[in-house]
Amino acid sequence: MSVHWPILRRLLAHPLRVCAVDDRRSWRGIDLLVGAMHLADRIERESSGDKVAVLLPTGGAFAMAALACWSLGRTLVPLNYLLNQEEVEWIIRHSGSDIVISASAIADALGWAPTSGNLVNLEDVSFTGFPSPRIPASARADDLAALLYTSGTSGRPKGVMLTHGNVRANVSQIRRWVTLTTDDIVLGALPQFHSFGFTVLTALPLITGMKVVYTARWVPKRVIELIQEHKPTMFVGLPSMYNALLRVKSAEADDFDSFRYIVSGGEPLPDVVFDAFLERFGVRIHEGYGLTETAPVTNWLRPEEFRRHSVGRAVPDCRIRIVHPETGREVGPNREGEIRIAGPNIMAGYYRDPEQTASVFDDEGWFRTGDMGRLDRDGFLYITGRIKEMLIIAGENVFPREIEEVLNRHPAVQDSGVVGEPDDLRGEIPVAFVELAEGASFDEAEIRDFCFERLARHKSPRRIVRLDALPRNPTGKIMRRRLKEMLADAGSPESVADGRGA
Repeated sequence: MSVHWPILRRLLAHPLRVCAVDDRRSWRGIDLLVGAMHLADRIERESSGDKVAVLLPTGGAFAMAALACWSLGRTLVPLNYLLNQEEVEWIIRHSGSDIVISASAIADALGWAPTSGNLVNLEDVSFTGFPSPRIPASARADDLAALLYTSGTSGRPKGVMLTHGNVRANVSQIRRWVTLTTDDIVLGALPQFHSFGFTVLTALPLITGMKVVYTARWVPKRVIELIQEHKPTMFVGLPSMYNALLRVKSAEADDFDSFRYIVSGGEPLPDVVFDAFLERFGVRIHEGYGLTETAPVTNWLRPEEFRRHSVGRAVPDCRIRIVHPETGREVGPNREGEIRIAGPNIMAGYYRDPEQTASVFDDEGWFRTGDMGRLDRDGFLYITGRIKEMLIIAGENVFPREIEEVLNRHPAVQDSGVVGEPDDLRGEIPVAFVELAEGASFDEAEIRDFCFERLARHKSPRRIVRLDALPRNPTGKIMRRRLKEMLADAGSPESVADGRGA
C-alpha cells in the first residue's frame, strides 16, 4: 500500500516523459527519480529521525523530496510557508522532525530560515554522479505517509496523520470517480502543504501519469498565461482564485476550451462568482468537498451530474450521513444536520493528541466534520455552514453563508464575512464586515436596505463594517473567529471600521 511504489514504477517505465513543469524547470521521470535518490542519500547522512520536514515552494522539487522521504521509510511533514516563523518552528518541534529540506529562495522570500532541526537547502545537495544503490522502503497501509498540519485558526495547528493507506485510497477513489488519463494536464496553483495540493496536485498526477504544471505564486495573469501555453484539462482552486481570474482583463472564453474539469473547493462558491464565470467564459465551475482529515476528497460534482450548490455525491467507498448535531441521530433526505464521514480515506488521528482525536469520532467510528449540510434523495450533498459559526437569532438557526451570498451580490461589495454579536433581546444579531470592490464607495444604509429586501428581517445585518481587507487564513478562507475578536476588542463600531484592534 505504499504511496511511492506506483509512482516509482511509472517513473521507471517512462523515464524521458515530462511529468511536471514549474516556474524554474521541466521534470522528466528520470529527473525526479534520480534526484530523489540523491536527496535520500543526504537525508540519511544528516538525519536519524523518522520525520522529514519540507519547506519548499509549489513545484517539482516538493515531489522529489516526498519520494526521497518515502524511499527511506520516513514520514513527510510539509511546512506551511505562509505561517510565521514561530508557528513553523513549533510544527518542526512538535512533529519531531530533525531535518528540514528547503531552498535559499524560500529564506530570501520569507526573510528567515528555520532554526529547529538540521537545515538542508537543495542547492547545497550534489545531484551529480550516481546515487547510492538502494531498494526503496515499502510501507504497510497503516504506516504514516504524511503529517499535514492544519492552519491553526484556533489555537495551535493540529498534525493530521495520513497513512499510506489513506492517501492511496483517496487517489483510487478519485480515479474511480472521474476519468483521468496520461493525456490529461492538471494546473497546480494550490500549495503542496495544503491537503488538496498534496493529494490532488502531487500524488494523483504522479500515480496516474498526468502531466502537472505548477506555479508557486498566485498571480492571476500568470495563471491565464499558463493556461494559454499548456492547455490544461483540469484545475482545482479556491473560490477566491476564481474571483481573481475574473479580474484578468486579457482572459478570454477560448482560454478555457481545453478544460474537462474545473473544480472549486475549500469553502462554498459564492453565486456571484459562479454566475460571473459562466457569463464571461461560458464555464460552469463544479464544486467538491473534503477536509485535511479525509485525505481530502469525499465529494466531487461530476460535469454530467451538475446540480447548482451541490458538491456532488460521495466518491466510491466513502460513506456520508447527516445527523442531528445534538442527538447524533441520522436525519432523513433534505434535512439539515452535521456531516459525518466514514471510509478508508479517514485520517488515523491527530498526532500526539489522543483527546482531540477521540473528540472527532463518534461511538460508531464516524468522523465528525463540524460542517452542516443536507443530502437529497439522490445522495447529492449540499453544504450549509459550520456548526461553530451558526448564529441563533431569536431562537432561529442562521448560517452566515446565506447572508454573505446576498451581501456579495451588491455591486459595491467584493467579499464579506458575517458573525454574531450578543444581544439581550434576540440572543445574537448578525454583523457584517465587507471588503469593497475596486473604486466603490461605502454606503452602509444602502447596503443594509439591499439586504432587507432579500433576506428575512431577523437575518439582515443590523450593522455593516467596512474593512480594507478581510482577515484570511493561509489558504484564503475568511477567519470569522478573527472578526468576532475584532468586535469584542473594539471599543466602538468606529474603531472596528478603522481597523484598530485588527
